[in-house]
Amino acid sequence: MTLRTHKRELGILAGFVAVYLVCVTLPVGVKRFDNAIIESLQLVRWYAREHVLLCLVPAFFIAGAIAVFVSQSSVLKYLGGRANKTVSYAVASVSGGVLAVCSCTVLPLFAGIYRMGAGLGPAIAFLYSGPAVNVLAIILTARILGFELGLARAVGAVLFSVIIGLFMHLVFRREESRRTAQHAAIPEPPQASRPLWKTALLFVMMIGVLVMANWARSGDIRAVFLCCPSGLNTFRVEGTVVAQDAERITVVTPGGYRRAIPKSTLRELEDAPGIWNRVFHLKWGITVFLVVGLLVLVRRWLQPDERTEWVSASWGLAKQILPLLLIGVLAAGLFLGRPGHEGLIPAAWVSGLVGGNSLRANLFASVVGAFMYFATLTEVPILQGLLANGMGKGPALALLLAGPALSLPNMLVIRSVIGTKKTVVYILLVVVMATAAGLGFGLLVS
Repeated sequence: MTLRTHKRELGILAGFVAVYLVCVTLPVGVKRFDNAIIESLQLVRWYAREHVLLCLVPAFFIAGAIAVFVSQSSVLKYLGGRANKTVSYAVASVSGGVLAVCSCTVLPLFAGIYRMGAGLGPAIAFLYSGPAVNVLAIILTARILGFELGLARAVGAVLFSVIIGLFMHLVFRREESRRTAQHAAIPEPPQASRPLWKTALLFVMMIGVLVMANWARSGDIRAVFLCCPSGLNTFRVEGTVVAQDAERITVVTPGGYRRAIPKSTLRELEDAPGIWNRVFHLKWGITVFLVVGLLVLVRRWLQPDERTEWVSASWGLAKQILPLLLIGVLAAGLFLGRPGHEGLIPAAWVSGLVGGNSLRANLFASVVGAFMYFATLTEVPILQGLLANGMGKGPALALLLAGPALSLPNMLVIRSVIGTKKTVVYILLVVVMATAAGLGFGLLVS
């Protein structure tokens, strides 16, 4: 037996021993551990019921279509050295809107466009926005964590990509001017065989299916009245009824607050008016119309080999993301539980680190988010558990703006492409800006 084989066998033996020790020391029967296991499975079941078919499946088809129908040469046309700067930053800052990628998946594209002549500023804007400006992630954030947090994430991610890109360009403009001068002119990309408007319409319809299938009701409560010393006062409560008994109803408002209203003071309980709820009542009809129309256009406009390649690309993304998403949801439920239910980590611990809106809490969330690896979409269930256990909304936004765009493996690859100095500046910019954004958002929503 060679020395290498001997070491490998010892490693396998050590792994078996470690697994055995974990199995014999599992705290089965301890209330907190047993509850955490149940919460983990409950969260997985909820996620499967609410988000897989309506959110993830349409998103995989959108991402697969991007991989097949949007060529790298087209990206280079708008991010290359000859492109108009305004156009370059505009395209780079919203590129994540059509890219379902994580902080590691975006790296090959970033390295490719940078080494082929893209300016440092647009390339960095693309690097940040790729995983940060993700339509599905933003929709899930707004739907699960609240509209205000989803909107702040979308606006912050786009602004961050432009500001960070511009700052990197200004700091290293001399080096970049010399590098750009050394690159040969990038050839014009070949013209697509299909008119651009047809491809754009396909994407619009796919995004429409995703949005309409997940269109949510804005509220259930229309009005209640209370008997006060000064007389009867009528007021309105927007929210979703989550529980009711013979004496009271419990409502969760769009901001995430629970309100218990005595039935003795309830005037009426019906759908809240407004165009949002009118669309909600028509959502399935609109969704079916979009799906049928999309199938007709796909059959008429796409060749059989294109359809096969599209399905294959979508399936490849599903195989890559779904296992990581399952692990993320299980971990979130195990350690953090669901809203109103604790996992292994007590809520007091979380509150002590990321509760409130202090500088320490926001900085801690930014740094932890920067070094952790978040697969696409897994940051949403993790933050859902953290918010339920006391995390402030400011630190939550800080983590959302730093986490998906950075990770330790991501940093190592970036360093190999642009060097240590540029990488350190980029990391510091993300952490500092995420911390500042979290502080400002926390003050705004408080």
